[in-house]
Amino acid sequence: MRWLRPLAITALCATVAACSTSPTGRSQLLLLSDDELNNMGSQAFNQYQQELPAAGQSSQRYVQCIADAIVAELPQEQQRLDWQIRVFEEDSPNAFALPGGYMAVHTGMLDIATTQDQLASVVAHEIGHVLAKHSNERASTESATQLGLSVLSSTAGIQSDQLMGVLGMGAQYGIMLPFSRRHESEADTIGLDLMARAGFDPRESVTLWQNMQQASGGGQPPAWMSTHPSQGQRIEGLQANMSGAMNAYEQARNNGRTPNCPRP
Repeated sequence: MRWLRPLAITALCATVAACSTSPTGRSQLLLLSDDELNNMGSQAFNQYQQELPAAGQSSQRYVQCIADAIVAELPQEQQRLDWQIRVFEEDSPNAFALPGGYMAVHTGMLDIATTQDQLASVVAHEIGHVLAKHSNERASTESATQLGLSVLSSTAGIQSDQLMGVLGMGAQYGIMLPFSRRHESEADTIGLDLMARAGFDPRESVTLWQNMQQASGGGQPPAWMSTHPSQGQRIEGLQANMSGAMNAYEQARNNGRTPNCPRP
């Protein structure tokens, strides 16, 4: 039964001492080492760079400027990751981040995120996935739920056709979708705080999702069938955390953090 699966994962936390706590205080099952996940992230990123062409230098500089401002607000330990962000020529409005600090933005996202603050909400959200170790949690949950602890020793050698899904770039039904929706909401919360502390207007995160709603024309699948919360749910979650984000934003501006990233 589906309700037994979370109980089994909870039992694993108690028996293998692999539980951790996310930046928002949520309990997580993390069975892989950072080195294993970072290596998987590097493999996936290299594969992606071979499949899509890079965008022009002006777009690269624009997105890099935004990412640099946000990464500068991370703790020193997390700043030491090899943060890399690339813009790819691809019409779909998408972005993702992988373990190890590898991030990608499609040029289609630049059509939706029309200001630096809106794009900052995207980049900060993706950084939030990395900080919360969502890929580790996804891989660990999948191993514990479907394969059992006996295969953990070989998880780092997962086949390339499975790599994207395990790292959060794909999806499947069952237990993984609720976890993924939870991850998206958590990354929204973390990203909202990060962008605000970097001096980007957090209110623009709501505008971004309003733009997404308009662009999609209501054609997205129901929330329960998706790896992501609905756009309306995203907006509600952001608005629920907006007061604290605005306080952080005002403090950042008072301290002189006023990013200025020229849009191409």
